[in-house]
Amino acid sequence: MMDAVGSIGYLIVLVLLIPFGAHRLRLVWLRFRRPPRREFPRWVGELPVVTVQLPVYNEANVVERLIDAVCALDHPRDRLEVQVLDDSDDETVELARARVAEWRSRGIDITHVRRGDRTGFKAGALAHGTALSRGEFLLVLDADFVAPPDLVARLLAPFLDEEVGAVQAAWAHLDGESTWLRRAQSLFLDAHFAIEHEARYRAGLFFNFNGSAGMWRRSCIDAVGGWRSDTLTEDIDLSYRAQLEGWRFAYLDDLRVPGELPASMRAVEIQQERWTQGGIQSARLLLPSVWRSRLGLEIKLEATAHLLGHVVHPLTLLLGSALAVAGWAGLTGVGLPGWIHGVALGMATLPFVLFYGSAAALRGVRAWAIPLRVLQSMILWLGLGVPLTGAVLRGALGRPAVFARTPKDGFARQVLYGTRRWMPSDWVRASVALALGGAVVNLAVAGVAASVPFTALFALGYVASTAESLRGPRTISAVPREQLAGE
Repeated sequence: MMDAVGSIGYLIVLVLLIPFGAHRLRLVWLRFRRPPRREFPRWVGELPVVTVQLPVYNEANVVERLIDAVCALDHPRDRLEVQVLDDSDDETVELARARVAEWRSRGIDITHVRRGDRTGFKAGALAHGTALSRGEFLLVLDADFVAPPDLVARLLAPFLDEEVGAVQAAWAHLDGESTWLRRAQSLFLDAHFAIEHEARYRAGLFFNFNGSAGMWRRSCIDAVGGWRSDTLTEDIDLSYRAQLEGWRFAYLDDLRVPGELPASMRAVEIQQERWTQGGIQSARLLLPSVWRSRLGLEIKLEATAHLLGHVVHPLTLLLGSALAVAGWAGLTGVGLPGWIHGVALGMATLPFVLFYGSAAALRGVRAWAIPLRVLQSMILWLGLGVPLTGAVLRGALGRPAVFARTPKDGFARQVLYGTRRWMPSDWVRASVALALGGAVVNLAVAGVAASVPFTALFALGYVASTAESLRGPRTISAVPREQLAGE
């Protein structure tokens, strides 16, 4: 009985995973087969007023670095406005206020904008700042980014096409090589920008503003109803609404804005859970409009694949659980012929290996280092399966959520933000890690060679991510202080 259930469940999950792998392969194909698109190389005529918006919440470790970089932007001072949209309730407030005063004394038009509460979280802060701004174009930078001096000039040029509503730069990494965790994250992001964004851009498909390191035409934001806080990914929501109204987006892969990557497993989870739950929330809100529109079928299908991409996390968790159960039961080949395991391993891993390997090559990773870099990324991806499955379910069920900021250390950490105990997902992941580790040993002892590699890959992902949680500062928290008091 257990043999049959394991075999059937294993096959069902594999079949459900095939479209996700196929989608990754299609993005790689589009990236390399479609010719690059060209935008205007430089702004022509009188330079417009640009407002730089810096939404911050409890960012004592990085707020000064952020402000200093923005105030050094190469744009005429009479046409540059900087807004520090500060919803903080800690030391960040005084640090930001002092930095703003310093730069105002040097002739920079910079304001420290405070609200009475955090209504709407980041979306609310951006909407509030937009209502107070004077810029024709709005550049948004999160607290963990360091703007290069020519950022405004390069982002402005594509707006000479009046149909362009937003221009997104690629993200680079201030600290992408320091640990395996950061190397894995950097490849995640490199694949997103170098493959996904560039492929969609070249093919004329929808893609999104990424919440930071991008510029908006103000009239575009106003025309589609402004920022909304209905989801945790206000950037995806506004991007899709704008493109549904006919605005075109431009992407500049050769313009890379460095940002700080999360330093601990807990910080990675906070960031990824927000993006995952928000992505599913956005799918619920936006896909009906996408399919009711007169857009071409290719655009509709890609938008659907994009917005529902996080569904892969519960599927991989189910697959890992099935492998653990089968391994402990000692089922020979999970009740299946050995060749099926070879095919399964190929279908479940090869598309992602090609996807991340291509991104690594495009970003200049040395050929000999690519296999290890891809393995590290897949380990992290598998290890995030438990918390991100919870995020998918919360998004699908329409559960309300608090916008939890990602903890950042900066180059010289001044503040350790809060603490919280292990969450239920941590215990689940640790249990799955133990089950998979034991399954590998059991299969090896039983001589079931066909099942060992696939099971071992999942085991490595769960064991490594659990170990990283235990090793790192897992108590760093990004939830509001009033919530910490109740934990």
